[in-house]
Amino acid sequence: MDVVSIVMTVKQTAYFCLGWICVALGAIGVVLPLLPTTPFILVAAYAFSKSSKRFHDWLLNHRVFGPLVRDWQQNGVIRLPAKILATVSIVLMLSLSFYFVALPLHVVSIICISVGCVMVFIWSRPSLPKQEN
Repeated sequence: MDVVSIVMTVKQTAYFCLGWICVALGAIGVVLPLLPTTPFILVAAYAFSKSSKRFHDWLLNHRVFGPLVRDWQQNGVIRLPAKILATVSIVLMLSLSFYFVALPLHVVSIICISVGCVMVFIWSRPSLPKQEN
């Protein structure tokens, strides 16, 4: 086995593990309202696309997660309910964090700017595929 093959195997294994970690976090997010599901499932789909066709197909056809992944991969769409849930979850978690943990102003500023960028990205994506508009 040459070095390139070893590197590719390690890379695929890392993507595969990342995929399952994200599926687990996304599944927890389905029942735990403070943990958003959509970003974890989208990262899992990406990771599986790089490591396992079988599990990528499984995720695409999953009853709960499949529509999220297909909407994103086919149309770059984040549906309105997912946007609202992500926004509420992020605002709630940040509010609780800032309330219970005293952070220096520069750290709060960095967090708020980062979250603001994430929110701009989420809300700038279309909510429906072009044919449904």
